[in-house]
Amino acid sequence: MTELTPAAPVLITGGAKRIGLALAESLLQQNIPVIVSYRHPYPALDSLREKGACCIQADFSDNAGILAFAEKVRAKTSKLRGIIHNASAWVAESPETPPQDTMAMMLQIHVYAPYLLNIELEECLRGQGTAGADIIHITDFVVEKGSKKHIAYSASKAALDNMTLSFARKLAPEVKVNSIAPALILFNPDDDAEYREHALNKSLMKIEPGEGEIVALVDYILRSNYVTGRTHCVDGGRRLR
Repeated sequence: MTELTPAAPVLITGGAKRIGLALAESLLQQNIPVIVSYRHPYPALDSLREKGACCIQADFSDNAGILAFAEKVRAKTSKLRGIIHNASAWVAESPETPPQDTMAMMLQIHVYAPYLLNIELEECLRGQGTAGADIIHITDFVVEKGSKKHIAYSASKAALDNMTLSFARKLAPEVKVNSIAPALILFNPDDDAEYREHALNKSLMKIEPGEGEIVALVDYILRSNYVTGRTHCVDGGRRLR
């Protein structure tokens, strides 16, 4: 295991709320520079900036926005310690939205954005020695099981999970590439008691673990010299239910 060095920043997409915010705050507490992307202003952005984070507004809804964001990142730094692809949208199939639009939206944020950013920022990740940088894709438990209500979402996350294998092969040994596949991590404030009980009963552990579980796993992956091309499941034993 290696010590994390603050020489190059870690880029976190969707880093202004929930898991992305927790990751940004944890890295900043370790004196590791952070760049976060955000689409809409969030209250936490002021706090992140005060702590030293570089916050860049981005629109991943089309490829031009993705490429423009990559250019902004390159203008800020020539090296990246890592990229954590956390930006996501949980959109269900709906009679109000044509299915092709739903699929296009899910592919755009979960496939095109990480794919293009990994390629556009490859040179920022290379050149730091063996296991000198990391890419982490945040996928989902549904990759293993599918979802009858979120078909496009599940398919797009499965594509992202598969890209982990390809980029791990392409970028080794300089860059390690892994996925994290969470199930329930954190409830939304408006989730009612019935929904919470139903969700908790889906896992063996029956708890809301909180963002700390992902923060600890990311810290392990970043410090490892050897782990690459793997999907790390954080599901409380849900697959065994």
